Amino acid sequence: MANTKQAKKRAAQSDRRRARNRSVVTKVRNVVKNLRKTAEAEAAKVGDLLSNAVSELDVAVRKGVLHKKTASRLKSRISRTVNKAKKAAAKK
Repeated sequence: MANTKQAKKRAAQSDRRRARNRSVVTKVRNVVKNLRKTAEAEAAKVGDLLSNAVSELDVAVRKGVLHKKTASRLKSRISRTVNKAKKAAAKK
């Protein structure tokens, strides 16, 4: 527990930042999860979701929630998933 006034203030700031960052991370996770789920089911709708997911990742990087290379790695993986799904849909 914080003892000084400054320590209490810093703890409160930390809690606010944590809540803000968690909301951004949750949004990113949900967007990526929905994209992967849709890629398995309906490959046609995935194009829009990919651009939305990339945008959310970029926002998280801009806000300092995710590291640039982490976002880049995730973008690469979801792009690969989307391309694989489109290829599979084209074969059918």
